[in-house]
Amino acid sequence: MRGDREWGTVPGLVRSAAERYPDVEAVVDGRTRITYAELGARVERAAAACIASGVRTGDRVGIWAPNSLEWIVAALGAVSAGGVLVPLNTRFKGTEAADVLRRSGARLLFVTGTFLGTSYVASLRRAAGERQGDGDTPGPLPGLPALRDVVVLSEDAPVDFRTWKDFLAGGEGVAAGEVAARSDELDGTCLSDIIFTSGTTGRPKGAMITHAQTLRAYEIWADLAGLRTGDRYLIVNPFFHTFGYKAGVIACLMRGATMIPQPVFNVATALANIASERVSVLPGPPTLHQSLLDHPARDTHDLSALRLVVTGAAVVPLLLVERLRGELGVETVLTAYGLSEASGIVSMCRRGDDPTVIASTSGRAIPGTEVRVDETGEVLVRGFNVMRGYYEDPAATAEALTADGWLRTGDIGVLDPAGNLRITDRLKDMFIVGGFNAYPAEIEQLLGLHPDVADVAVIGVPDARLGEVGKAFVVRRAGSVLTGDDLIAWSRREMANYKVPRVVEFVAALPRNASGKVVKGELRADGPRP
Repeated sequence: MRGDREWGTVPGLVRSAAERYPDVEAVVDGRTRITYAELGARVERAAAACIASGVRTGDRVGIWAPNSLEWIVAALGAVSAGGVLVPLNTRFKGTEAADVLRRSGARLLFVTGTFLGTSYVASLRRAAGERQGDGDTPGPLPGLPALRDVVVLSEDAPVDFRTWKDFLAGGEGVAAGEVAARSDELDGTCLSDIIFTSGTTGRPKGAMITHAQTLRAYEIWADLAGLRTGDRYLIVNPFFHTFGYKAGVIACLMRGATMIPQPVFNVATALANIASERVSVLPGPPTLHQSLLDHPARDTHDLSALRLVVTGAAVVPLLLVERLRGELGVETVLTAYGLSEASGIVSMCRRGDDPTVIASTSGRAIPGTEVRVDETGEVLVRGFNVMRGYYEDPAATAEALTADGWLRTGDIGVLDPAGNLRITDRLKDMFIVGGFNAYPAEIEQLLGLHPDVADVAVIGVPDARLGEVGKAFVVRRAGSVLTGDDLIAWSRREMANYKVPRVVEFVAALPRNASGKVVKGELRADGPRP
């Protein structure tokens, strides 16, 4: 087994991909199409610009932008210059982005201009435009004294910020040998990125991951998924998330697959991309695939090239797996489980697994890792993929990691005799009904079997008699006239009484963050109580 130093680095991977797949199409972004040789050259140029900007080995570099070719080039360029990448959630508000930039000590930031009607530059200026404390000489944002350079990934930039074009021009005086020398300073033990957790249940914390962990984990992912040269991969999962960046960009670099970034999930756009670009690989949350299957214009698009789907969630309806295989002819449908603190991957199904295993579990531990469930039902993970800790947060690190190296995931789960892991819930989402522990994800899995339920989320709400009871937020299938009483009556026939929701509220859609997770805090805050 190779040691961490022998796994190499992300810049080494970029150079290798340019050499192995020079003429293979690497990225398709709108009208722009570039090969792996061209991608390698662009990354080298971005790395030179980072060096000219003053980025040193180990400096943190933030990127706050949607999926695009520029994101790929900027991120890989920063890492090739020795930087530690800090991707920021595109759903963050200015104050949240400023908080992550401040705590990570980012020296350089790449930021989009306007996205989804919001000026990210303006929101960041509002949040960090004033000096906070007695930091050293401020850069373009006084409230972020460590931040020396802000590059706007567009043709226009306000005073004190730079455009992408100007930034790249600044690196023209840096010799190619200097870029190579900087990359060669790195080895597998160096940090490659700090992925801040989604923050749906509290303040985000930065999981520190190394180059070796990244490359080893996504070599395994690409192997188990069966990703191959010539695959065309529609990357809808956000790049700021491990699923988008590592199971997307990094995995494609490893196999010579074509990346087709899509900045926002829109069903019509996805269908058009799959058809026009002959997309063969489409990972994403179950809701993404469900919406594709149910779209009224689906049959007007040629989706026949689609051969590989990888999804993951506590609830993956068996019907969804069967429909992907039966209606779309998808050859391989797999489920997986991971979290930022474990390099984004813990367990994964294998090709050839029975559909019921794929739908009801997240597969078996990946090679080089161990998974067990403790006496409380919490899933623990140990192996090469476990983070080096939370960035500058020893207290949170000590809470998450045991003395003997086990990561406390905060997820509740069970292991079957074959070692397949089934996540039943988040530890903190559990509620107690008359003394019985009720796990929302388990109830959601059961409710998802109802033929008129398209999507569902369950939370615990106060009850005078039982302490807490379940409340279900349900998205009906198109044309359904399902009532709350109907669903409750059906539930009483299908599950233990304490699991049966006492209240059903029908909604047009569930609130989800950019990673596809249901934001249950919004449901708790907005939903009426029984």
